Amino acid sequence: MGADFPASRAVAKPFRARHILPMARRSSFQPQRDPKAPSETCAAPGCCLPGEFRAPRDRNLRDYLWFCLDHVRAYNAGWDFYKGMPSADIESAIRSDTGWQRPTWPLGRLGAHVDLSKLGDPLGILRQAAPRPRSQPQRREAPPELRAALGVLELDWPLDAGALKSRYKELAKRHHPDANKGDKRAEERFKDISRAYALLRKRLGDEAPRAAAG
Repeated sequence: MGADFPASRAVAKPFRARHILPMARRSSFQPQRDPKAPSETCAAPGCCLPGEFRAPRDRNLRDYLWFCLDHVRAYNAGWDFYKGMPSADIESAIRSDTGWQRPTWPLGRLGAHVDLSKLGDPLGILRQAAPRPRSQPQRREAPPELRAALGVLELDWPLDAGALKSRYKELAKRHHPDANKGDKRAEERFKDISRAYALLRKRLGDEAPRAAAG
């Protein structure tokens, strides 16, 4: 008695052969033989083995010596790229190597500008560590009638009486006629210093009562 269910159709899948490659054995590291190795003996004195491995002759890295395996290892162990270079050139070469011989620029306030708002920083760590611009103190301009006197004494404004007196003593001692054996230029300089000092001292003396009253 036949079943009422439709007969199932089995689809034959094509057979695919699996190629299993044997795992390669691990062997001790051996330097690869250079395919351009010349057919000559090792460059080491007294060695008769073939020179199959090259090593740089100098820092130009354009000319090579050819050794056997043992002698190329010994040569490389004792070869110094910086040998004979001045210390300044060594430091410059090391700095260049740290950036893969490419120019670099510092980040931050003195270098390249970094827009921290475009960085993914949900905790705000970078924003907290960012240097804040220093506020520059506002510099008061010297009154026009005092600028020449300040230039003679090489002083800035605002000025206090102690700094004025100290600067006057220093310049007066340096340019006094007695200290310069009657030099006319020193005498004229001394007069200019005295006049500038008198003007500034009078101005500071006039401003002192105003400050006390304020």
